[in-house]
Amino acid sequence: MLERMGREEMRAADADREMVAERLRTALNEGRIDLAEFDERLQRAYGAKTYGELDGLLTDLPGVTPPSAQQLAVPADSAVEWAPRPDGRYPTATRRWLAENWTPWAATFGITSTVWAVSAVAQADLTYFWPAWVGGPWGAVLVVGTIAGLVNGEPQRWAAKQARKEARRREKAREIRDDDE
Repeated sequence: MLERMGREEMRAADADREMVAERLRTALNEGRIDLAEFDERLQRAYGAKTYGELDGLLTDLPGVTPPSAQQLAVPADSAVEWAPRPDGRYPTATRRWLAENWTPWAATFGITSTVWAVSAVAQADLTYFWPAWVGGPWGAVLVVGTIAGLVNGEPQRWAAKQARKEARRREKAREIRDDDE
């Protein structure tokens, strides 16, 4: 049976690294560390993998609660984000499901169209619009899938699944917080 790892060995998130970087910026502005030390610590902060590595960057600075003494916080809006109405339906499900499905297509088609436009301007010639071969078939499949999904109530099932994932994530965060206390 695996022994539970301490917080110092747990993987840090980008938000944790950014919090440490912000505290280091404050220390630089307060004159507590010089620019060279700030640069060195900032590089170590963005390269840190664990909470223990991040803690070591702040231990000699006053007025800081090291990450090991902090508690995980769930963003206030995330719990409300997936709250169903009394009838059990999720109010933003369709909009969010459509965004989830169509955003990769829109980003890819936008990038390929931009590449086409830049190359057309560079050549001073409106060449064949090849991004249609990237976006056209994929878009057609998405249209069919979107219509079928809307008819079959897929956005509500998707939202319920997302709500379950969010509830599991909050429960894990609560367990970690309780273990740290």
